[in-house]
Amino acid sequence: MFEFDQYLGFLAFLVILTMGFWLMIFLMAILPYWIGGSVGELLKEKKEARKKAKEEKA
Repeated sequence: MFEFDQYLGFLAFLVILTMGFWLMIFLMAILPYWIGGSVGELLKEKKEARKKAKEEKA
């Protein structure tokens, strides 16, 4: 039926497929979430700094 080498090849395929799936999930969902949050916080901090500088000037 199957030889042991074929079984190991199939297991390697499953491992690579699973790793690729989770890498895709990370790159498409989690990474943009982190980047979007950090950019949002950076913009919020800059806006607050501008507002504070404007208040000190007046």
